[in-house]
Amino acid sequence: MMDSRAASAVESVFREERGLLLASLVRRFGDLDLAEEVTAEAIEAALVRWPVHGVPPKPGAWLATTARRKAIDRLRRDTTYAARLAILQVEAERAAPAPTAAPGDDLPDERLLLFFTCGHPALPAEDRIALSLRCLAGLSTPEVARAFLVPVDTMAKRIVRAKKKIREARIPFRVPDPDERPERLAGVLQVIYSIFTEGYTASSGPDLQRLDLAEEAIRLARILHKLLPAEREVTGLLALMLLIHARRGARTGPDGRMVLLADQDRGRWDRTMIEDGLALVHVALAGGPAGPYGVQAAIAALHDEAADLTTTDWPQIVALYDVLLTLTPSPIVALNRAVAVAMRDGPQAGLRLIGELADEPWLRGHHPYHAARADLLSQLGRTAEAAAAYRRALELAGTEPERAHLRRRLSSLES
Repeated sequence: MMDSRAASAVESVFREERGLLLASLVRRFGDLDLAEEVTAEAIEAALVRWPVHGVPPKPGAWLATTARRKAIDRLRRDTTYAARLAILQVEAERAAPAPTAAPGDDLPDERLLLFFTCGHPALPAEDRIALSLRCLAGLSTPEVARAFLVPVDTMAKRIVRAKKKIREARIPFRVPDPDERPERLAGVLQVIYSIFTEGYTASSGPDLQRLDLAEEAIRLARILHKLLPAEREVTGLLALMLLIHARRGARTGPDGRMVLLADQDRGRWDRTMIEDGLALVHVALAGGPAGPYGVQAAIAALHDEAADLTTTDWPQIVALYDVLLTLTPSPIVALNRAVAVAMRDGPQAGLRLIGELADEPWLRGHHPYHAARADLLSQLGRTAEAAAAYRRALELAGTEPERAHLRRRLSSLES
């Protein structure tokens, strides 16, 4: 039986260093499947050895050494496999410069090499995100499947397909050249933000937030910002995540109960993080038309600067959502705009816009859509319709705090 210290060390190393270890192994051996397998085997070895012999002084280095040895042992046993990997490794070394470190940062950018590889334009957009979420963020295949609202088997096949494409197309693990970067950078940013959103509101489980994932996404964005300081959308994404994550301490009560924005104690918001985010927003919005992440960061900044919900600058937020809809038209942006319009013009105006989204297939399976509709119906006194919408939202909600919140709303309405 593992003691609590050993279990905590394994969990911490897995959470904080798995992606870096995986990227290091991929760079050395040129094969993602091999890297994943020996990383998992090294973790299993730690679970067996550490309770008996104690946690090593440098758990990450121990795992790295163990994983490399297991990879070499496997290649020695399979000469055909080893020969194929040798060819891939030579090609990768010819194509890629040696990894560098960001100034003042002790984390090499090997993980970003893997991000850019997973964001290669040869891969379909959804495959890029799915593969990165699975391999770099450490999400399980069911968690990635839930984030995409697809069956687990479908997502497993998608991840296998992406790995096969990388292998067969011999996509190199490297940071792209400057002329390739704009095309690839959008995919990398989307991956990082997808990790953050899973951390901000978990897709399933007993907790509303997965702070480890949110903080991992912010850490990756900080590294990317150091490597690419002139990229305004990188700055915008980092600003957006900081401004949202600053509210983390007020989003749940002491009992884990979900607390909506309107009811949050804004004194518990992280003011230092907000100030950092606001400074980055100004940079992201300067020097020309803003990108989608810069616009979303500006919206988050207006929320964080307001004293309460009623004094929030809703007209400006609606205007920013209008801009965002021209940059990235999507049902979720339209839904968020509808909620902002309801705050500006009243529930009837917001409900009319939400009604226009009723035929969007994705939103029909998205519980916040039904919850927003239920809230507005409730405000208008349309109790039976509101109750039906709350029930539908309750069927779709992923975490227990969300379900508990919806049950309370429904109970209050019915009573």
